[in-house]
Formats: sequence, structure tokens, C-alpha cells
Amino acid sequence: MASFLHSRFLELLLLLSLTPFLSANIQETFHQCLSTIQIPNTFFTPNSPNFTQILNSTAENLRCITPSSPKPQAIFTPLNENHIQTAVICAKKLGIHLRFRSGGHDYEGISYTSATNLPFVVIDLSKLRAINVDLADNSVWVEAGATVGEVYYRVAEKSKTHGIAAGLCTSLGVGGHITGGAYGSMMRKFGLGADNALDAKIVNADGKILDRKSMGEDVFWAISGGGGGSYGVIVSWKLRLVPVPATVTVFNVPRTLEQGATKILLKWQHVAPKFDDDLFIRVFIQPSNVNGTTKRTISTTYNALFLGGVDRLMEIMKQSFPELGLKKDDCIEMSWLESIMFIAGFPQTVPTTFLLSAKPAFLNYFKAKSDFVKTPIPETGLNGIWKRLLKEEIPLMIWNPYGGMMGRIPESSTPFPHRNGVLYKIQYVNSWVVPDDKAMKKHYKWIRKLYKYMGQYVSMNPREAYVNYRDLDLGMNDINGGNTSFVKASSWGRRYFKDNFMRLVKIKTEFDPDNFFRHEQSIPIFPWK
Repeated sequence: MASFLHSRFLELLLLLSLTPFLSANIQETFHQCLSTIQIPNTFFTPNSPNFTQILNSTAENLRCITPSSPKPQAIFTPLNENHIQTAVICAKKLGIHLRFRSGGHDYEGISYTSATNLPFVVIDLSKLRAINVDLADNSVWVEAGATVGEVYYRVAEKSKTHGIAAGLCTSLGVGGHITGGAYGSMMRKFGLGADNALDAKIVNADGKILDRKSMGEDVFWAISGGGGGSYGVIVSWKLRLVPVPATVTVFNVPRTLEQGATKILLKWQHVAPKFDDDLFIRVFIQPSNVNGTTKRTISTTYNALFLGGVDRLMEIMKQSFPELGLKKDDCIEMSWLESIMFIAGFPQTVPTTFLLSAKPAFLNYFKAKSDFVKTPIPETGLNGIWKRLLKEEIPLMIWNPYGGMMGRIPESSTPFPHRNGVLYKIQYVNSWVVPDDKAMKKHYKWIRKLYKYMGQYVSMNPREAYVNYRDLDLGMNDINGGNTSFVKASSWGRRYFKDNFMRLVKIKTEFDPDNFFRHEQSIPIFPWK
């Protein structure tokens, strides 16, 4: 054992001594290879004046861009699909590891940082933002770097009665968003973004551009919910347009413990998955102060979108969920595009044109996790949650209801398997404002303890998780491949994809046998052939 540790120590010292040489070599050789396509101002190294600005430009989790976070050896910003092809061909030829970023929304930042010592280059797709709305075809082609907010705006610009079933966060890059499933406030009516994907263009490991027909149905199935960065570079998606009313209704209704929050939430668990398909009510749960005092309580806020007018909503709520005590004055009628802003948390004074800025509503240092609930959590369980939330500074839980269309789509329809039988999904988010290692470790410890406590109330065998809320606590690949990579991947693969995981591995092995597209939680190849 001592000999093995000594050997590994010497390897690490050698790697550290070679790092400056390797960095310079990667930057020089990759840039030289790319120069054949003659594109100035698209290649940046740490010595470039605006390198840090570009690296941080779409990073959504501030803990992934701290000074101690691993940085790429270079960033390349292609301007079209041919530039992506060249980048892939050069990287494969030179043995350079690539990461691909469309919006930077990855919860662990693996599209622009790394949890390994392997040097890498980021291919930043933020310049590819074309959006082509085709009302006659009932579809829209979207390049990978466009955000869902931009897509929503451009669709609404063409029609007030068409929308897209996709994410709640408007700054999400479309490229990676759809690969993980892409849920939003219309999921109970129309399913996920991946359920409404009609076609795609990707660049494979040989640098070829493939559409749905040329990549084949298996690969199209795999990229439509199987997680990003495993099969190719997403260049663009073709998404189905869905019908939306000219007028929708939204509300935010807060209830604290003193206002009966526990009893109301107990009822929500039973009725939310059975609501009319037009109604989506999620719950934000977090500590708050009581009437401006220093005393802390738990606040539950019911955040809703209803695809219709306020009168019909009030009838549904009186029949299905009178416990909330919703009043007509709580409700606001607006356009579907305006509801996007409301659900995303923007103040009503912010105009919808802000969606074109591609900026998020919030930026935080955070760690997140996820769970799926199939049996209502009892009151004792809720009280245990309250006790733990009150011990932390800025914790948040978001409960998103399922049911409706989500329960009618088979688990194998896409790689996203969390369908029939799921009552709701929990997102745990722990944020902090002091960006040092001590603070991070403290907040990591808290969220891991809460996650452990919740194990008794959530799905089991496997304990399911959502791939677009990537969580490296669930395990990481050996990204150099081999048997260990496959074994390690099984620990998180079944949580994200259940029985669909093995089909994803089979498709990966056939489509990318050299495992060119890989990261800490990419789909592995079979260790045997």
C-alpha cells in the first residue's frame, strides 16, 4: 500500500511539473489547428484580457467560478456549425479533452469546469442563437446557445396563442436543457421539452453533422433526455409549438406555519397531481421571519400557472383545493409570455423584452439535490423538515407536481423515466453568500444531512434523481474510461434513468465507441466488446 501511494504521489508531482508545458502545448496546437478556418476573436486563453469575463459570462452557479475552481486551457466560441466540426476534428486528432457549454446552467458546472485533473478546452456555443419560428409547421428550430427565454419571446412575437413546453428558468441554454428532459409549468399539460422534440442536429465524434434521420432513432432517443455531453455536440433542436390561451392566470399565495402551512401542504400532496391538466401549482418552502421580527418560521408559497381565465380557475380551486383559501384578488390574468416572467421570479415591472438579454433572475453560490416522491410525506415527516430548515441560513425546497400528461407517457418513451406514480419532485437548494471553502463545507454538510433524512420518504430502489439537477455526490466516472467508469456510472445512472440506463450505455457504445464525449457523469461505454 505504501509503495502504491508513493507511486501515485510521484505521478501527481510529475503532472504538476508538466502542467505549464501541457497548457501551452494544448493552446498552441489547438489554436494552430483551428486557424485553418480563419476566425479571429473566437479563441481565448487565460492570458487573453477577456478570458475570465467570457468564462464567467453564462456561469449560473458562482461556486463553480471561484479562483480555486479548475479552469479550461482555452475557450473557443464557434460562430456556426462548421466551426464546431473543425473543433471536434482537431480535438480528436490532438487528443484534447473538450467540454461543451450552451447556457452554463449545469448545477455542478461540468460544462465549463472539472472535478478531475484532466486538462480541457471549453467549446462555448453562446454565439449560436438563431431561432426560426414556423407557425405553418407548428415548430421552431433553435440553435444551442439561445436561451429558453429568447425562444419564448420569439414565439410570442409571432403568435399570442403558441408556446413551448420547456423550462421555468429563462436563462437556460436550449442545447443542454432539452438533453436532460426539460420540465416546466406546462409539463402536466404537454409533457417535457424532450417529449416535444421533433428533430435535432448534432456533431458526432468524427465531426459529421447528423439530423434525426441520419443519426437514427436510437441516438435521437438517447439525446432527448439522456443528459448532455455523451453522444455529440448539440447544434440545434426542432421543437413542437403547443397551443396556449391568449389569457392565462397566475398567483403567488404564501402560507406560514402560523397560517396552517403544514395542513395545507398535507392536502397539496394528495390533490396537486390530480388537478386539471391546465393547472400547475408548485410550492416554495423556506424559512422566513414572523411579521418583521427576528423570530423564524416556515413559509410555503404556492406559485401557479393556469392555462385559462380566473373564473374557471376559482371553480377548480374551490372543488379541488379549498384549503389554500385562494381569493380572486390573489390572481392575475396576463399573456402567456408575461406568465413566463412571473413564474421565473421577475418583478412585474420588468418588461418581457428582458428575456432577450438572456440574464438570470438570480445568481448564487449553491449546492442542489433532487428526489421524487410517490407516497405523501406524513405530518411527522414535515415537522422534521421544518426543524432542519430552521437551522440553516438560506435553504430552499421546491416541490413540483406531476400527474396529468406526465403520468400518461411511458417511462421508456424517452430516457427520462420519472413518470406514472410520481406525485411530485423535490429540489433542494442550499445557497450562501461567503465564497470560501469553510462556508461551502458547512452548507454541503447541511444539505447532505437533510438529504439523508429524506431518504425514508422518497422513491427507493433506486432513489431517483433528476439529471438536469446534476449531483456529483451520487458518483463520478473515471473519465478516462474502462471498467471502473462503467461500475461507477451505475451508481448514478440508475438514479437518473432507471431501466433506461442500460439502453443508453448500449447506444453510447455503438455511437461513440472511443468515448470521445465524456465527463464526470457522461454515459459510459461497455467495458467489453
